[in-house]
Amino acid sequence: GMYWKSDWGYNWYQQPIETQSMMIELFNEVGDQKAVDDLKVWLLKNKQTNAWQTTKATAEAVYALLKTGDNWLDDDRDVTIKINNTPLDLSGVKKEAGTGYFKLDMLADSKTSTANSQQLTANSSITVTNPKSVVAWGALYWQYLEDLDKIKTFKATPLTLDKKLFVTSNTDKGEVITPITDTTHLKPGDKIKVRIELRVDRDMEFVHMKDMRAAGFEPINVLSGYKYQDGLGYYEMTRDASTNFFFDFLRKGTYVFEYPLFVNQRGDMSNGITTIQCMYAPEFTSHSEGVRVVVNN
Repeated sequence: GMYWKSDWGYNWYQQPIETQSMMIELFNEVGDQKAVDDLKVWLLKNKQTNAWQTTKATAEAVYALLKTGDNWLDDDRDVTIKINNTPLDLSGVKKEAGTGYFKLDMLADSKTSTANSQQLTANSSITVTNPKSVVAWGALYWQYLEDLDKIKTFKATPLTLDKKLFVTSNTDKGEVITPITDTTHLKPGDKIKVRIELRVDRDMEFVHMKDMRAAGFEPINVLSGYKYQDGLGYYEMTRDASTNFFFDFLRKGTYVFEYPLFVNQRGDMSNGITTIQCMYAPEFTSHSEGVRVVVNN
């Protein structure tokens, strides 16, 4: 899409949604329909992960979306979805009036013979063709069960997490941290530093990040509270098996979070994964890879 770049602020001339809506009406008056469609796409994508804070912003945006350019609610032609070059039968799928939204569940191990029975694997090819004159979008979710320490990270998402564990030791040159690997053997009393690197490619509101913790680790920071770093404010809450981070507003960028732990139990343990999800738009979610730790004498 396309947006009208302006400084963020609280003044009347720094209201991005109202300004974007006004620019849509302006380009509609001059007859630039491509610009109108691009501006409307950005406005809808902004609403996907951000709340329009005022009634004025909502009214202006709805008016601009419905009264300018092509009528995006008037085209009822279906998209064509193919799995392994076999089209899905969408004739019996119930669609939402106006938007055309629908949801289709498919089981990889389904034994029922239906028109949409497919053998789904990790290598299945998905092809989507949009015959409409207006924009259309969707998503595909593959759900399966796996051991926590065998989960792999997936970086091709708007939210990207990279989690690492380090052993902290004191030397003559000061504190030194060493990455924990599969061959690292810890012992009770070791100090661990958790480092989580988060990358987000767009502004989001109401985001929750949960970092799981191995049973043999004990957090040092046990008091929950509001924190501020690198221009980002968030609430950190420590629970029995995880540390949670809550963001009211997460601006586009890269952020690093660190907090210390102590090793207090022996064993071969899974440290779990770190998950993050936009609670306003749950389809925006991601997770880190699983980590396993070994604590000896």
